[in-house]
Amino acid sequence: QVQLVQSGGGLVQTGGSLRLSCAAAGRTFSRYAMGWFRQAPGKEREFVATIIWTVGTTSYADSVKGRFTISRDVAKNTVYLQMNSLKPEDTVVYFCNIDQRNWGQGTQVTVSS
Repeated sequence: QVQLVQSGGGLVQTGGSLRLSCAAAGRTFSRYAMGWFRQAPGKEREFVATIIWTVGTTSYADSVKGRFTISRDVAKNTVYLQMNSLKPEDTVVYFCNIDQRNWGQGTQVTVSS
């Protein structure tokens, strides 16, 4: 079993910053990557960022490139999403995942204009 527990998020003004965390527990030894998706009401979940766990290689959606940074702490078994220069369109629920198979509970991010 794999458990993902998210923290962070909340309300911030346009241009502000937030950091999301996702702590993994359980049978995570075979994971390839961890990452973040986001989902707006009535829309499909969309890719945000991913990091290959062993080597730290990252990739980003064009919409967040240059503003968001994904990182990991191997010792803490945790992945982070540092979000800078936030825009109102970033207002959605963010989900972390392992290999797009196991998902966190979701975290609301709200950016006020």
